[in-house]
Amino acid sequence: MPPTFLYYALLTLCVLLVVGLTWSALRRPNRQRLVLRLLAGVLAGAGLWLTAFPPSRSVPGSPYETILLTENFQPDTVRALLRRLGPATRLWRTHAVAGADTVTVANILQIREQQPSLRRLHVVGQGLPVADLTMLGPVRLVQHAPATQAGFRTANWASRVELGQPLEVAGYFDNLPSKAGDNAPTWIHLRAVGAPRDSVRLTSGRGAFRLSYVPKAAGLAVYELIARRGGQILATEPVPVEIVPTRALRVLLLASTPSFEFKFLKNQLGTRQHAVALRVGISRGLTQTEFLNQSTHDISRLTPALLARYDAVIADVGTLATLSGGEVQQLTSALRTGGPGLIVLADAAPLPRLTPARAAFSIVPVATAASAKPQPVVWPGAPGRTTATVPATLRPSARLRPIITTGQGQAVVASQRLGAGTMVVSVLPETFRWALQNDSLTYNAYWSRLLTAVARPEPVTAAWRVTTAWPRPNTPVELQLTAASFPATAPTVQGAAAQPIRLAMRQDTRLSEWNTSQFWPDSAGWHRVTLAEKAAHSFYVFGGQNWLGPETELRQQAAQAWIADASASVAASPILTRQAWPAVWFFGLFLLGAGFLWLEEKL
Repeated sequence: MPPTFLYYALLTLCVLLVVGLTWSALRRPNRQRLVLRLLAGVLAGAGLWLTAFPPSRSVPGSPYETILLTENFQPDTVRALLRRLGPATRLWRTHAVAGADTVTVANILQIREQQPSLRRLHVVGQGLPVADLTMLGPVRLVQHAPATQAGFRTANWASRVELGQPLEVAGYFDNLPSKAGDNAPTWIHLRAVGAPRDSVRLTSGRGAFRLSYVPKAAGLAVYELIARRGGQILATEPVPVEIVPTRALRVLLLASTPSFEFKFLKNQLGTRQHAVALRVGISRGLTQTEFLNQSTHDISRLTPALLARYDAVIADVGTLATLSGGEVQQLTSALRTGGPGLIVLADAAPLPRLTPARAAFSIVPVATAASAKPQPVVWPGAPGRTTATVPATLRPSARLRPIITTGQGQAVVASQRLGAGTMVVSVLPETFRWALQNDSLTYNAYWSRLLTAVARPEPVTAAWRVTTAWPRPNTPVELQLTAASFPATAPTVQGAAAQPIRLAMRQDTRLSEWNTSQFWPDSAGWHRVTLAEKAAHSFYVFGGQNWLGPETELRQQAAQAWIADASASVAASPILTRQAWPAVWFFGLFLLGAGFLWLEEKL
């Protein structure tokens, strides 16, 4: 580059400065420290000049390789790479990395544009976002992962939970090796509504865990997963979940005789706003009917029109024994074609001969003395310790899926798929006693579990799904809409405080019912996507420091296709690059010379 006006102007200024300081030192009557004064004047002028125009040197470095700093990078790894590749190797950093000593880049394309000869990219730290990997092109990737830290490596939970159903959080916690003699275990807590709700003890300090909690209110909630050891918090992560109201079901109850079991069940379902119809046999040819939350209609016989009105049928074995062959056929046909599911309340005797799927449910009576004593019964998400009288159990088979079991693992409630529907058989005869004991939580959870297993699937006209794992701010989040037709109006998405943003939808080439769109959130927290005349959907965007363990695993797995052998040489050898000496060194010379002249005047 040819010299500029500033170059000559500053050179003239520095020469005049040295000449002036020299002339002033020579004219001074006091000849003490004259040599030092002359030397200090030269240092001040030269230091000022070299600060603006520092000299350069030849430094080895490869124009074919570069280093990108990402979150949680290790400085020792960077120093080792620079020693191997050469000090002149260029350094870049992402927006998430703080610092002013390297150039910030928005994406890989910016690096490739400024360094066209790039052949290999060394990524230090957490790694590249999955969306940026496609920008690598012919550039090979070398991943330098950060050191292992204590934290949650994996975690899974349902983002939407129906009120009354358990939220189950499962994952794996990885802790650093403990000090010698320190065998304190790690406790994993699920904190909800301001208090710990469930916990598990990891004896070795690391391992898999499973926690559960039954939400008490509908709405959007952010629970916490906390890891403690010896009173110290090792890690804290958010667990966002949307608790949706209980679906209002239409339930048909068929009892052969009046009983407390059906009376309490009818009242409980009606209180929870389910539409209930009850038919109770009084004597031969005489029945009594009741209707809750719906209008009255004929339920004396099981017909296709009647079964089409309901989502679930609950009947005892006495009712099934009195059904005609035509009614049983209609019930079986409705089950197989996705109609209402069937719950059979059985006893210790075999099921009636015409019961649908009778061969799959083999009932094993329990000894009389054992059946009179309450036994523990368990199921996932059960609220505390639960006991009930167990007159019989269900023999296990490949076709049955246990829903409720005893403490010894014997099934007392089990289900089987029958075509497009589900049938459940229960041998617990007196669950109403939970309601009598004011244990409504257990009673509601039990029947909610059974009805959820058999209820007719709710028709869905449109459904949203976030296909991006662990959504984060300033990274693309893909939203997928499943609908029968392409939306006529553009959907909108909105964060907690931002203005609604219209989404551009495109039809997926793999399936015509799928329509996808990309959204770039600018903040963490709950977001809501809506579409005119369609159901809305809420999803959570995690903060930049949330769930780094799973995010790192995801990035490293996605990068496998681009990862190159770090020991292999690139196509060309490193070259010598002219690099300026640090200007701060020469500014120090200027301060040294000027400081000596000022101090010497005071002596």
